[in-house]
Amino acid sequence: MSISHRNKKSHARPVRKGLHPRNEHHQGYDFPALVKSHPALAPHVKPNAHGDLSINFADPLAVKTLNAALLNQHYNIVGWDIPEGALCPPIPGRADYIHHMADLLGYGAQFEQPGIRLLDIGTGANGIYPLLACQIYGWRCVGSDINTESLANVARIIANNPSLKDRFTLRMQHDKNHMFEGIIQAGEFFDVSVCNPPFHASLDEAMKGSQLKLDNLARSRGEHKANAQSPTLNFGGLGAELWCKGGEQLFLKKLVRESQRYSTQCRWFTSLVSKADNVKPVTKLIRKLGAVDYREIEMKQGNKITRVLAWTFI
Repeated sequence: MSISHRNKKSHARPVRKGLHPRNEHHQGYDFPALVKSHPALAPHVKPNAHGDLSINFADPLAVKTLNAALLNQHYNIVGWDIPEGALCPPIPGRADYIHHMADLLGYGAQFEQPGIRLLDIGTGANGIYPLLACQIYGWRCVGSDINTESLANVARIIANNPSLKDRFTLRMQHDKNHMFEGIIQAGEFFDVSVCNPPFHASLDEAMKGSQLKLDNLARSRGEHKANAQSPTLNFGGLGAELWCKGGEQLFLKKLVRESQRYSTQCRWFTSLVSKADNVKPVTKLIRKLGAVDYREIEMKQGNKITRVLAWTFI
């Protein structure tokens, strides 16, 4: 099996601060190379206010096309696409999560690890974590979701990439109140579970968050403020991908509580935590439920800091 992580010659570009040492994207985006590997990106690439080639990150189609190009050039994934409005994850940050999971498992320096099994809770229509884990490290992955259309879309991506057929499988979660029940089967064992939980408690909160992102993007382009009318979710997100009753903290507490029931069937449970205020209460619950080890892993991309909570009962 060919693993796509490898050194490449590239044009000198600003180094991204804080990405994992093994991340492909330390040197930023090589737009000429990306356009060559994925010509559909060409109409979206233009000089920005600083004279550097870039795309309009407030344009959902441009962001989606950039993702397809990145997955094609760096990870040998062809035909990646998502439905209009679906969550479109930034590839460098998602790759960082997978690299940190390899370190957590103690296999960081060994690139081909076909014996490792990963479970993605809420894989969405993009399937990004299993796709990256399969292509970077050769892991065997299961992606679960409550949305049939999301799973159907990921199935199409897998069909476009035959090498994934035996390494990436999908499972339907029929009960929205559960994460692991109905997914982890009797006698089954995973090395790690990953999750990108819904960040917001409501659609209104999600839209306000998107408006803030758009304002920040506008300022980076030298504009005062983005259009406040009907903000577009430039990185997308539909329903359960972005919000749930009780928001991120309640979701994480449900995830932690249910993980205890499957404590012997997964070595490390992990989840992204977008809001720093949620780390302390969730960590308190992890300790209360008897986890023998837990970690807070900080990830940096430029000025943005995100974190992963990891815990184990083994």
